[in-house]
Amino acid sequence: MVAIHGMPVDVRTADGVADAYLACPDDGAPHPGVLVIQDGFGLRPGLWSLADRIAAHGYTVLLPNAYYRHGRAPVIELPELIDPAQRPEIFQQVFPMIRELTPDLLRSDAAAYLEWLSAATQVAEGKVGVTGYCMGARLAVLIAAVFPHRVAAVAGFHGGPLVTDTPDSPHLTVGSISGELYFAHAGEDDHMTPDHIARFDEALATAGVRFRTEVYEGAQHGFTQADTSAHDPAAAERHYRELFSLFDRTLPVGRSPGVSDNSVSGDGSVVG
Repeated sequence: MVAIHGMPVDVRTADGVADAYLACPDDGAPHPGVLVIQDGFGLRPGLWSLADRIAAHGYTVLLPNAYYRHGRAPVIELPELIDPAQRPEIFQQVFPMIRELTPDLLRSDAAAYLEWLSAATQVAEGKVGVTGYCMGARLAVLIAAVFPHRVAAVAGFHGGPLVTDTPDSPHLTVGSISGELYFAHAGEDDHMTPDHIARFDEALATAGVRFRTEVYEGAQHGFTQADTSAHDPAAAERHYRELFSLFDRTLPVGRSPGVSDNSVSGDGSVVG
Protein backbone atom coordinates (compact mmCIF):
# COMPACT_ATOMS: atom_id res chain seq x y z
CA MET A 1 0.00 0.00 0.00
CA VAL A 2 1.46 3.36 -1.04
CA ALA A 3 0.26 6.34 0.98
CA ILE A 4 -0.59 9.68 -0.57
CA HIS A 5 0.06 12.72 1.54
CA GLY A 6 -2.28 15.67 1.04
CA MET A 7 -2.08 18.97 2.86
CA PRO A 8 -3.04 22.63 2.56
CA VAL A 9 -0.30 25.04 1.51
CA ASP A 10 -0.13 28.77 0.88
CA VAL A 11 1.44 30.28 -2.24
CA ARG A 12 2.48 33.92 -2.04
CA THR A 13 1.54 35.89 -5.15
CA ALA A 14 1.92 39.50 -6.23
CA ASP A 15 -1.61 40.17 -4.97
CA GLY A 16 -1.59 38.25 -1.71
CA VAL A 17 -1.67 34.58 -0.73
CA ALA A 18 -3.32 31.81 -2.73
CA ASP A 19 -4.46 28.88 -0.63
CA ALA A 20 -3.81 25.56 -2.35
CA TYR A 21 -3.90 21.80 -1.93
CA LEU A 22 -0.72 19.76 -2.30
CA ALA A 23 -0.75 15.99 -2.90
CA CYS A 24 2.25 13.72 -3.37
CA PRO A 25 3.40 10.15 -2.73
CA ASP A 26 4.33 9.82 0.94
CA ASP A 27 7.75 8.29 0.30
CA GLY A 28 10.01 11.27 1.00
CA ALA A 29 11.23 11.36 -2.61
CA PRO A 30 10.84 14.22 -5.10
CA HIS A 31 8.45 13.59 -7.97
CA PRO A 32 7.66 15.44 -11.20
CA GLY A 33 5.51 18.49 -10.61
CA VAL A 34 1.96 18.85 -11.91
CA LEU A 35 -0.11 22.03 -11.73
CA VAL A 36 -3.86 21.41 -11.74
CA ILE A 37 -6.09 24.32 -12.77
CA GLN A 38 -9.58 24.14 -11.34
CA ASP A 39 -12.91 24.27 -13.12
CA GLY A 40 -15.31 27.15 -12.62
CA PHE A 41 -16.83 25.78 -9.42
CA GLY A 42 -13.62 26.12 -7.47
CA LEU A 43 -11.68 24.05 -4.96
CA ARG A 44 -13.69 21.37 -3.17
CA PRO A 45 -13.38 17.73 -2.06
CA GLY A 46 -14.02 16.41 -5.57
CA LEU A 47 -10.99 18.26 -6.93
CA TRP A 48 -8.86 17.20 -3.97
CA SER A 49 -9.70 13.59 -4.86
CA LEU A 50 -8.71 14.25 -8.47
CA ALA A 51 -5.37 15.66 -7.30
CA ASP A 52 -4.87 12.58 -5.08
CA ARG A 53 -5.50 10.29 -8.05
CA ILE A 54 -2.84 12.09 -10.09
CA ALA A 55 -0.40 12.02 -7.17
CA ALA A 56 -1.01 8.29 -6.81
CA HIS A 57 0.53 7.82 -10.24
CA GLY A 58 3.81 9.28 -9.02
CA TYR A 59 3.50 13.06 -9.23
CA THR A 60 3.59 16.01 -6.85
CA VAL A 61 0.41 17.95 -7.52
CA LEU A 62 -0.34 21.59 -6.71
CA LEU A 63 -4.01 22.63 -6.92
CA PRO A 64 -4.33 26.37 -6.20
CA ASN A 65 -7.47 28.36 -5.48
CA ALA A 66 -7.79 30.55 -8.56
CA TYR A 67 -10.37 32.69 -6.74
CA TYR A 68 -8.12 33.48 -3.77
CA ARG A 69 -8.68 37.21 -4.19
CA HIS A 70 -12.23 36.56 -2.97
CA GLY A 71 -11.18 34.48 0.03
CA ARG A 72 -9.95 31.05 0.94
CA ALA A 73 -11.70 27.99 -0.45
CA PRO A 74 -14.53 27.22 -0.51
CA VAL A 75 -15.19 30.68 -1.89
CA ILE A 76 -18.86 29.86 -2.51
CA GLU A 77 -21.12 27.30 -0.91
CA LEU A 78 -21.66 24.28 -3.15
CA PRO A 79 -24.07 21.35 -2.85
CA GLU A 80 -22.74 17.82 -2.52
CA LEU A 81 -23.88 17.16 -6.12
CA ILE A 82 -23.47 20.18 -8.36
CA ASP A 83 -26.34 20.41 -10.87
CA PRO A 84 -26.43 23.89 -12.44
CA ALA A 85 -29.81 23.12 -13.99
CA GLN A 86 -31.22 22.87 -10.49
CA ARG A 87 -29.04 25.61 -9.00
CA PRO A 88 -28.59 28.31 -11.70
CA GLU A 89 -27.51 30.82 -9.08
CA ILE A 90 -24.16 29.01 -8.88
CA PHE A 91 -23.19 30.37 -12.28
CA GLN A 92 -24.24 33.85 -11.22
CA GLN A 93 -21.73 33.58 -8.39
CA VAL A 94 -18.78 32.15 -10.32
CA PHE A 95 -19.02 34.00 -13.65
CA PRO A 96 -17.81 37.35 -12.25
CA MET A 97 -14.78 35.64 -10.72
CA ILE A 98 -14.03 33.81 -13.96
CA ARG A 99 -14.14 37.06 -15.91
CA GLU A 100 -11.72 38.65 -13.47
CA LEU A 101 -9.00 36.15 -14.41
CA THR A 102 -7.47 38.28 -17.15
CA PRO A 103 -4.30 37.18 -18.96
CA ASP A 104 -2.28 39.66 -16.90
CA LEU A 105 -3.56 38.30 -13.59
CA LEU A 106 -3.11 34.74 -14.79
CA ARG A 107 0.48 35.45 -15.84
CA SER A 108 1.23 36.84 -12.39
CA ASP A 109 -0.47 33.99 -10.54
CA ALA A 110 1.02 31.26 -12.73
CA ALA A 111 4.51 32.66 -12.17
CA ALA A 112 3.96 32.29 -8.44
CA TYR A 113 2.60 28.74 -8.76
CA LEU A 114 5.49 27.62 -10.95
CA GLU A 115 8.04 29.26 -8.67
CA TRP A 116 6.49 27.50 -5.68
CA LEU A 117 6.76 24.14 -7.45
CA SER A 118 10.35 24.87 -8.42
CA ALA A 119 11.29 25.53 -4.79
CA ALA A 120 9.34 22.66 -3.21
CA THR A 121 11.43 19.76 -1.92
CA GLN A 122 8.67 17.34 -2.97
CA VAL A 123 9.15 18.29 -6.65
CA ALA A 124 11.82 16.85 -8.94
CA GLU A 125 13.92 19.22 -11.02
CA GLY A 126 12.79 19.94 -14.55
CA LYS A 127 9.72 21.06 -16.39
CA VAL A 128 6.21 20.46 -15.07
CA GLY A 129 2.91 19.24 -16.45
CA VAL A 130 -0.27 21.29 -16.41
CA THR A 131 -3.81 19.98 -16.61
CA GLY A 132 -6.97 22.07 -16.61
CA TYR A 133 -10.70 21.45 -16.50
CA CYS A 134 -13.44 23.57 -18.07
CA MET A 135 -12.14 27.13 -17.66
CA GLY A 136 -8.91 25.61 -16.35
CA ALA A 137 -8.15 24.14 -19.78
CA ARG A 138 -8.24 27.63 -21.27
CA LEU A 139 -5.96 28.94 -18.54
CA ALA A 140 -3.60 25.98 -19.01
CA VAL A 141 -3.05 26.93 -22.66
CA LEU A 142 -2.20 30.48 -21.67
CA ILE A 143 0.24 29.25 -19.00
CA ALA A 144 2.04 27.04 -21.54
CA ALA A 145 2.24 29.96 -23.95
CA VAL A 146 3.66 32.39 -21.39
CA PHE A 147 6.03 29.93 -19.69
CA PRO A 148 7.21 27.55 -22.44
CA HIS A 149 10.55 27.06 -20.65
CA ARG A 150 8.73 25.66 -17.61
CA VAL A 151 5.92 23.56 -19.10
CA ALA A 152 6.62 20.18 -20.69
CA ALA A 153 3.02 19.16 -21.35
CA VAL A 154 -0.55 20.42 -21.10
CA ALA A 155 -3.77 18.44 -20.94
CA GLY A 156 -7.19 20.05 -21.16
CA PHE A 157 -10.55 18.41 -20.59
CA HIS A 158 -13.97 19.76 -21.61
CA GLY A 159 -12.28 23.12 -21.92
CA GLY A 160 -13.66 26.33 -23.13
CA PRO A 161 -13.79 28.70 -24.63
CA LEU A 162 -10.52 27.99 -26.43
CA VAL A 163 -11.52 29.96 -29.53
CA THR A 164 -13.04 33.42 -29.19
CA ASP A 165 -13.19 36.62 -31.21
CA THR A 166 -11.07 38.54 -28.69
CA PRO A 167 -7.35 39.37 -29.08
CA ASP A 168 -6.48 37.20 -26.07
CA SER A 169 -8.19 34.07 -27.38
CA PRO A 170 -6.15 30.99 -26.37
CA HIS A 171 -5.88 29.77 -29.95
CA LEU A 172 -4.02 32.96 -30.86
CA THR A 173 -1.36 32.44 -28.18
CA VAL A 174 -0.11 28.96 -29.07
CA GLY A 175 2.82 30.01 -31.26
CA SER A 176 5.23 30.10 -28.31
CA ILE A 177 4.27 26.71 -26.84
CA SER A 178 7.12 24.21 -26.77
CA GLY A 179 5.47 21.38 -24.83
CA GLU A 180 3.14 18.64 -25.98
CA LEU A 181 -0.65 19.10 -25.76
CA TYR A 182 -3.58 16.74 -25.36
CA PHE A 183 -7.15 18.02 -25.41
CA ALA A 184 -10.31 15.99 -24.87
CA HIS A 185 -13.51 17.77 -25.86
CA ALA A 186 -16.96 16.78 -24.74
CA GLY A 187 -19.23 15.62 -27.54
CA GLU A 188 -22.10 17.55 -25.96
CA ASP A 189 -20.59 20.96 -25.36
CA ASP A 190 -21.69 24.35 -26.61
CA HIS A 191 -18.41 25.86 -25.38
CA MET A 192 -16.44 23.98 -28.05
CA THR A 193 -18.41 23.34 -31.23
CA PRO A 194 -16.97 21.28 -34.11
CA ASP A 195 -16.01 24.58 -35.77
CA HIS A 196 -14.20 25.74 -32.63
CA ILE A 197 -12.35 22.43 -32.38
CA ALA A 198 -11.29 22.63 -36.03
CA ARG A 199 -10.01 26.20 -35.58
CA PHE A 200 -8.13 25.26 -32.41
CA ASP A 201 -6.51 22.27 -34.13
CA GLU A 202 -5.59 24.41 -37.14
CA ALA A 203 -3.92 26.98 -34.90
CA LEU A 204 -1.88 24.29 -33.15
CA ALA A 205 -0.86 22.64 -36.42
CA THR A 206 0.12 25.96 -38.00
CA ALA A 207 2.25 26.78 -34.95
CA GLY A 208 4.00 23.42 -35.16
CA VAL A 209 2.83 22.35 -31.70
CA ARG A 210 2.91 18.63 -30.88
CA PHE A 211 -0.68 17.85 -30.04
CA ARG A 212 -3.56 15.44 -30.16
CA THR A 213 -7.21 16.29 -29.72
CA GLU A 214 -10.14 13.93 -29.30
CA VAL A 215 -13.88 14.24 -28.90
CA TYR A 216 -15.46 12.03 -26.25
CA GLU A 217 -18.72 11.37 -28.00
CA GLY A 218 -21.80 11.50 -25.80
CA ALA A 219 -19.94 13.08 -22.89
CA GLN A 220 -21.15 16.36 -21.45
CA HIS A 221 -19.19 19.45 -20.49
CA GLY A 222 -17.74 18.58 -17.07
CA PHE A 223 -17.53 14.81 -17.63
CA THR A 224 -14.43 14.40 -15.43
CA GLN A 225 -15.98 15.89 -12.30
CA ALA A 226 -17.44 13.18 -10.06
CA ASP A 227 -19.44 15.65 -7.94
CA THR A 228 -21.40 17.12 -10.84
CA SER A 229 -24.44 16.05 -12.82
CA ALA A 230 -22.27 15.92 -15.97
CA HIS A 231 -20.01 13.17 -14.61
CA ASP A 232 -19.42 10.29 -17.02
CA PRO A 233 -17.48 7.48 -15.28
CA ALA A 234 -16.22 5.86 -18.48
CA ALA A 235 -15.08 9.17 -19.96
CA ALA A 236 -13.49 10.16 -16.65
CA GLU A 237 -11.43 6.96 -16.58
CA ARG A 238 -10.40 7.53 -20.18
CA HIS A 239 -9.25 11.00 -19.18
CA TYR A 240 -6.94 9.58 -16.51
CA ARG A 241 -5.44 7.08 -18.96
CA GLU A 242 -4.68 9.80 -21.49
CA LEU A 243 -3.39 12.21 -18.86
CA PHE A 244 -0.96 9.68 -17.42
CA SER A 245 0.16 8.59 -20.88
CA LEU A 246 1.00 12.21 -21.73
CA PHE A 247 2.84 12.95 -18.50
CA ASP A 248 4.68 9.62 -18.40
CA ARG A 249 6.38 10.35 -21.72
CA THR A 250 6.99 14.09 -21.28
CA LEU A 251 7.88 14.80 -17.66
CA PRO A 252 11.51 14.46 -16.57
CA VAL A 253 11.15 11.50 -14.22
CA GLY A 254 8.89 8.47 -14.52
CA ARG A 255 6.66 7.22 -11.73
CA SER A 256 8.42 5.85 -8.66
CA PRO A 257 8.76 2.09 -8.21
CA GLY A 258 5.84 0.72 -6.29
CA VAL A 259 3.51 3.61 -7.00
CA SER A 260 0.24 2.21 -8.19
CA ASP A 261 -2.22 3.52 -10.76
CA ASN A 262 -5.14 2.23 -8.71
CA SER A 263 -7.78 4.38 -7.14
CA VAL A 264 -7.12 6.35 -3.97
CA SER A 265 -9.00 5.11 -0.96
CA GLY A 266 -10.93 7.33 1.39
CA ASP A 267 -8.01 7.67 3.81
CA GLY A 268 -5.69 9.02 1.12
CA SER A 269 -3.86 5.76 0.51
CA VAL A 270 -3.58 3.66 -2.61
CA VAL A 271 -4.29 -0.04 -2.78
CA GLY A 272 -1.48 -1.61 -4.74
